[in-house]
Amino acid sequence: MEQKNSIIEHDGTVKSIENGAVTVKIISASACSGCHAKGVCSLSEMKEKTVIVPGMYNVNQGNSVIIRMKRSMGYKALLLGYIFPMILFIAALVVLGLVSKSEITTGLGAIAVLVLYYIILRFFRKTIDSKFTFTLKV
Repeated sequence: MEQKNSIIEHDGTVKSIENGAVTVKIISASACSGCHAKGVCSLSEMKEKTVIVPGMYNVNQGNSVIIRMKRSMGYKALLLGYIFPMILFIAALVVLGLVSKSEITTGLGAIAVLVLYYIILRFFRKTIDSKFTFTLKV
């Protein structure tokens, strides 16, 4: 991954091209995945992810490409996926802890708030997806 100014870039491989979009496979690696001891360590992690990049590009299946996105979109994803849910969970724990005498009710209520949050995110997925745009650099 290379970061220049306000752009985040990932190396990837074209998986398929169809319906005016390019599907690219990227490997997301944890910081320790390059360590010489990763074979015996359970902490190293590499995941294959698929990103759909809308638009017509002059690429073929199997080509190496670079996926680009604005850094600000990464921050928005971080807020939506991790920061807001954490704030909601802690707020729900505090409020329900003050209102309820049962720890089970407090815990289940806080989890229910998270489930509701992620259901709402899922409901607005298309709107959110339209705000996160990727481009290819061949």
